[in-house]
Amino acid sequence: MIPAQELVERAVASADALGADGCMVLVEETSHVDVRYALNTTTTNGVQRGRSVSVIALSGESVGSARRTGEVGTDGVAEMAAAALADARQAPPAADAFRLVEVDQTRPARQFGLEPEETDSGALEDVLSALSGAFGRARARDAVLAGFAEQDLATLYLGSSTGVRLSHAQPTAAVSLVGRTADGSGSAWVAAPTIAPSMEEMEEEIWRRLDWAGTQVSLEAGRYEVIMPPSAVSDMMAMLAFDALGGQDAEDGRTVFSGEGGGTLVGETITTLPFTLSSDPFEPGIACTPFVATEASGSEVSVFDNGLPSARTDWLHDGVLARLRYHRAGAAKSGVEMAPYIDNLMLRCGDRDGGSLDDMVARTERGLLLTCLWYIRVVDPATLLCTGLTRDGVYVIEDGAVVGAANNFRFNESPVDLLARATEVGTPVRSLGREFGEYLNRTIMPPLRIGDYNMSSVSQAS
Repeated sequence: MIPAQELVERAVASADALGADGCMVLVEETSHVDVRYALNTTTTNGVQRGRSVSVIALSGESVGSARRTGEVGTDGVAEMAAAALADARQAPPAADAFRLVEVDQTRPARQFGLEPEETDSGALEDVLSALSGAFGRARARDAVLAGFAEQDLATLYLGSSTGVRLSHAQPTAAVSLVGRTADGSGSAWVAAPTIAPSMEEMEEEIWRRLDWAGTQVSLEAGRYEVIMPPSAVSDMMAMLAFDALGGQDAEDGRTVFSGEGGGTLVGETITTLPFTLSSDPFEPGIACTPFVATEASGSEVSVFDNGLPSARTDWLHDGVLARLRYHRAGAAKSGVEMAPYIDNLMLRCGDRDGGSLDDMVARTERGLLLTCLWYIRVVDPATLLCTGLTRDGVYVIEDGAVVGAANNFRFNESPVDLLARATEVGTPVRSLGREFGEYLNRTIMPPLRIGDYNMSSVSQAS
C-alpha cells in the first residue's frame, strides 16, 4: 500500500498543477481488533485495517471535496484532486472562507514521516483469558454474560498547500460486560474505556448488582433522589456538548444557551455550584487530536481551520458559561475567540470531593442508584430537555445500603438543569457512557446526587 504521506504530497501537487487556490488532504489509517461474546461464550472476533482519503480543493473562496475509502493509489488521489477542484469551481463562495492555516501557526505534533500505528489480536489476550473463567462462574450462578472488547488505532495525516504537515495517532478502546439472570428478572452493565481493565473488578461488580436484583421493588413514576454514576453523567454531559455548545446555533436562538432577544448566555451564571466543564487535548489519560482536522464545514467547524492548534477550553468555568464553539470565520463575525471541537470532556466542581459512588450510597437515607441511561433524545432544544430510559439496573437505597432493584423508568431531564440542581458531587474518574461512549470515549466525570430526578413514567425496558 502506498504510504499516506505520499498520497498527501501527490494530491497537493496535483491540485496546484490544476490551478487550485488551495488544497488540504486528510488520510486516516485505521487498525481495529474486537471480540464479541454472548450466552457465556465468545461469538465473533476480527482484525481490520482501513484507509480513508479526503481531498479538499479551493477555487477562490469556494470549496469542493472528494472522499474515498479503501485502497487509493497516486493516480487515484490525483483524480480526487481534479474532482474536488471541479466541484469547487461550481460551488458558491463558502460562508466560512478564511485564510488557510500557515506552518508558523501550527504546533509540533507526531512526526509526519512515521508509519501508522497498529494493533493486533494480541491486545485481546488478557480479556479473553479472564472471560474464560468468568463464563464458568456465570454458568454456576445460572446467569449469562455478554458484551464486547475492542481497540482502535487511528493514525491521521494532514497536509495542505501552505506546507502544513501534521500527524496524530489516536487509540480508542472499550470493554463492556452485561450480566443477566437466567429468568431475565435481573440485569447489570459495567464498562471501561480501556482494552486492559481489571476484569476481576468488573466481574465482581456484575455479581454484586445481580445479587441486589434478587429483591425486586415495584415503584411508581415520580421524582426521586438519585445518585448518577460517572457513566450516566458522561452520557448527559455528552448531550450538552453535542447539542448546546455551538456558538452560531446559540446566536440564532436554537439552544439552551441562546440569549433572550438575541446573543448568547456567555458570561451568565448557569449553576451556583462551581462546575467547570472543559476539554483539553493534552489531558492525561484522555489526550486527543491536538489540532483541527475536518473533512467538511459546519456551523462550528471549518475546513479552512484544518491544522489550527487546539488547547484547553473551559465551556463552563466555576458555574459560568465561559465559551461556545466557533470556527475562525464565525468567531471573527461575532467578535469572539475561536474555539474548536475537542474530542474529550471533563466535569469537575471546584475542590468538592464527595468520594466514590459507594461513599455517596452510604450517605443516602432513601433514593435510587442509576447505573446507566439509554436512548437519550432531545425533546426541547430551547431548554435541552431530554427524554431517555434507565437500563440494566435501577437500585433502591435505604439507610445507606442497596436493598433491591426497581423497575425501569422513562425520564425527562435537562443536563443543564441537573448541574443546577445537583446537591452533592463525588470524585471525578475516567468514565464511559452507555449510549454515547462510542462517540465520546474520552471523559472524566464525577458521580452526582440529584434530589428530585424526574422519572416521568414506568418503562418495560430491561
